[in-house]
Amino acid sequence: MESVDASFWQMYGEAAKTALGFFWKAGWAFILGYAISAMIQVFVPKHRLVRHMGNASLRSTSLATAFGTISSSCSFAALAAARALFAKGAHFILIVAFMFASTNLVIELGILILIFLGWQYLVAEIIGGLILITISAVLIKFTYPKGWIKKARDKAEGDAPDEEDFSPMDRMRSAEGWRMVGNQFVMEWQMVWKEILIGFTVAGFMKVFVPEAFWKALFLQGYKDTLPEFLIVLQNAIVGPFVAALTFIGSMGNIPLATVLAGSGVTFAGVMAFIYSDLMVPPLVRVNAKYYGWRVALYIAGIMLVSIVTTALILHFGFAAFNLTPDAAQSAVMNEQFAIDYTFFFNLAFLALAVLMIVLHRRHMKKSEHGHHHDHDHGDGGGFSFQDWVVLIFIIGLVGGVLAFGTTGGVPAGAQ
Repeated sequence: MESVDASFWQMYGEAAKTALGFFWKAGWAFILGYAISAMIQVFVPKHRLVRHMGNASLRSTSLATAFGTISSSCSFAALAAARALFAKGAHFILIVAFMFASTNLVIELGILILIFLGWQYLVAEIIGGLILITISAVLIKFTYPKGWIKKARDKAEGDAPDEEDFSPMDRMRSAEGWRMVGNQFVMEWQMVWKEILIGFTVAGFMKVFVPEAFWKALFLQGYKDTLPEFLIVLQNAIVGPFVAALTFIGSMGNIPLATVLAGSGVTFAGVMAFIYSDLMVPPLVRVNAKYYGWRVALYIAGIMLVSIVTTALILHFGFAAFNLTPDAAQSAVMNEQFAIDYTFFFNLAFLALAVLMIVLHRRHMKKSEHGHHHDHDHGDGGGFSFQDWVVLIFIIGLVGGVLAFGTTGGVPAGAQ
C-alpha cells in the first residue's frame, strides 16, 4: 500500500512538472504572438473589411478569413465577434469562415504549433484552415436553411460598435497608439489565460496518468495489420473532434494535448482533426445556441464536423503523397522541457516585453477618462463561474504537484 501511495505521489509530481514544462516552452511564444496580435488589431482599420461582408463571394470570403486572422484567438471572443458581424448584416457563410480563421489561422496559434509539433503541422494548419473554410462555404451554400438563418438573424442582439476611422501610420507614430497596443495585449491575456491554464494542465496530467495504450486503443493503432489504412485514418479523423469536445479545451490550450496524441501514435488525420475542433466543445456550442438558437447552433456544429473530417483526410493523404507526414513522437517538447537553451533566453527577453506591455496598459488606463467595457460574453453569468472553479482547482492541483515533486522527485526516467 505504501509503495502504491509513493508511486501515485511520484506520478502526481511528474504530471505537475510536465504541465509546467509545457508552460515554460510556450511562454515566450504566447507573449510574442499576443504582442503581434495586439499590434495588428490596433493598427489595422478593420471596419474597411466589414463593409464588404454582406454577400458570399470569393472576395468577401477572403476578407472574412483575413478579418478572422487578425482578430482575437480566444474562442469565446471569436463567437461574440461573429455574432456582432452577423447582426450588422454579414452573410452566414462569412460568419463561419471568420470563426474558423480566428481560431485556426491566428499568428499566436501558429507559433505554438511550430514549437510543440513542428513545421509540417504548421504548414498543415495553414493549408487546412483554408480548405476548412472552402469546404464549409460549399456545404452551407448547398444546405442553406433560409428560414433558420432568418430567425437567427432576428434573434441576434446588439451591433458591432462602429470603429473610428484613423490613419495606421499616424497611430503607429503616436504614444497613444502604443498605449492602446499594451491595453489590447492585456485584454487578450485576460480572455485566454483560463483556457490556456486548463488545457496545459490537462495535457500534463494526461501525459503522465493516461497510458499510451489507451490512446492506441481508442484510435485503433493496434489494428494496423488487420484493417485497411483508410478505415483507421477515417476513424481517427472522426474520433479526434469528439476527444476535443470531451476535453473542453479552447484553441490555444489544446496544442500540448495534441502533442500527447501525436506522441502516442495517433495518425496525422486524427491529430489535425483534434486541433481543428476547438469550436465544437460543448460550452461554445451552448454560446452559439444562445446567439442563434439551438437549431442553427447544431447546424454550425454539423457543418464544422463534416468540414473538419474531410479536411483531415485531405491533409493526411496529401502530405503522405509527398512524403511529408510529420513524426511528432520525437518532439523535443515532450522529451526535454527545462534547460538552459534558447527557450530560457527567449523567456527572459519576452518577459521584459510583457512588462513593457503592462506598463503601456496602465498608462492607457490612466489616460482614459472613464473605463471601456469590452464584453466578449463567455457565455457565463456574473459571479464565480464554473470555469473559475475549475481554474481554481487546477491551480491548487499544480501547487500540490510541485510540492509532491519536491518531496518525491517525480517519476524516474522510463517509468512511464
